[in-house]
Amino acid sequence: MTEQVQTIVVWSKQGCQYCQAVKDYLKEQNLAYTDVDITEQDHLRDVLEAKYGVRYVPVVEIGSREGRNYYAVTEIGVEHLEKALGKGEKIHGAQ
Repeated sequence: MTEQVQTIVVWSKQGCQYCQAVKDYLKEQNLAYTDVDITEQDHLRDVLEAKYGVRYVPVVEIGSREGRNYYAVTEIGVEHLEKALGKGEKIHGAQ
């Protein structure tokens, strides 16, 4: 079975210790990610609310490069991200 290549997007803001912990974890695991910094961009919180029903960060979106499936980790804490990456579980509604 071929390993599926994933894209990772971290929604974060400056000064957020939980956001930094997520980014540090991804760096330690040598996982590339794109950072969407919502600092001073409240309209991006509206996007998070529309997609996931939350207005807080961090939110980590994990998906296939083909864009067919993705899920989001909206729970606070690196352990939730570890679980999602390790088991490939759907944490929040897939599209």
